[in-house]
Amino acid sequence: MDLPKGLHWGKFRNMNEFFLIAIVVLIFVVIFQISKASEYVSVLKGEEKSRKQNNRINGFFMIAFLIAGLIGVWYCNKLFYPKTLFPIGSASAQGKNIDFMLWLTLGATGTVFFVTQILLFWFSFKYQESDKRKSLYFTHSNKLELIWTGIPAIVLTVLVVFGLKYWFQFTSDAPKNAQLVEITGHQFGWEIRYPGPDGVLGRKNYKLTDAAKGNPLGVDWSDPASHDDIHVPTTMHLVVNRPVKLVINSQDVIHDVGLPQFRMKMDAVPGTPTSLWFTPIHTTEEMKKLTGNPNFTYEIACDQLCGKGHFTMRGVIIVETQAQFDAYMATQKPEYLKANPQMDPANAAAHDSTSSALATK
Repeated sequence: MDLPKGLHWGKFRNMNEFFLIAIVVLIFVVIFQISKASEYVSVLKGEEKSRKQNNRINGFFMIAFLIAGLIGVWYCNKLFYPKTLFPIGSASAQGKNIDFMLWLTLGATGTVFFVTQILLFWFSFKYQESDKRKSLYFTHSNKLELIWTGIPAIVLTVLVVFGLKYWFQFTSDAPKNAQLVEITGHQFGWEIRYPGPDGVLGRKNYKLTDAAKGNPLGVDWSDPASHDDIHVPTTMHLVVNRPVKLVINSQDVIHDVGLPQFRMKMDAVPGTPTSLWFTPIHTTEEMKKLTGNPNFTYEIACDQLCGKGHFTMRGVIIVETQAQFDAYMATQKPEYLKANPQMDPANAAAHDSTSSALATK
């Protein structure tokens, strides 16, 4: 029985791929064999002098490449450093410690990088093949083992201690006066929820999630604490010089709340709330002046690849004074009243007024 035409074509295509791979492998094998044969021919012809000359040329190029590389590092740093977040500094009190830890890490690793790379290129030049020098081989050295094991272990331990110290600082219990904000990620956006005057966020149940019915976060309306909660997408409002605790959630896949200007980030894990806290020290208006950018905004970025729309998952933070924040919150209506307009006193008052007017007529 004849196979469908598509199967014949698929088999033919697979065979073509196999032969293409076999040809590429064969070419590499031939090139390798030719290079080895050339080495043997050179030795037989007594071309040792040519090899030494090539070594001297290569040694010169190693030094030239080292100098060019160091100049390139300096130039790139001069060109791009002003465009990084470092010149302005952290916009949160806790972020200053993160900056210090990063500078400490860069100092330690940068020193090792420059020392080892300079020695690598210099040794390649200085200790090239020479008839006047005999290579020294040794199989073991306790002193070297102690140096290149002990010193990195000590340095890394110090860095880990600093990292754990600062990690435990902003993931510990927030101060009692901290502002409470919940942020929930989903493909591909952020949802922000604030507690009302009671200072308590109402409980949620993922089974209740229904954006069409005005409940995109799955808030349990049977919990009285949820009746004054404020829900706003995309934009988060924070108070300057006041600690803020973020309660972080995800509705689908793993996201990551990245706050680059504050030097903070935390995974948003489905079914497992996470949290962190920090204290903003500059308002948005102050940062516009510090950066010289009239369009500056604090960014909420997703730092975890979460799907094809990952690049669009961006939120905004507005840092303002307490008075400005209170004025903003006064303009917001609780999500419970939006989802249940019949429970809104304003609607009830308007309905009563309309009914009275009709009765009078």
